[in-house]
Amino acid sequence: MIDNFALGLAHGLMMIAAFLLLRRPDLDSEVKPDTAVERRRRRA
Repeated sequence: MIDNFALGLAHGLMMIAAFLLLRRPDLDSEVKPDTAVERRRRRA
């Protein structure tokens, strides 16, 4: 019983992580690598 719970919990957390990663708005934007570095520098 506990094995099924652990397996379900692990898979559920992985599904949530995948869902949140796929919802990120920057996933669809294609930015040149040099401009991405500049953006990070501006934020910091």
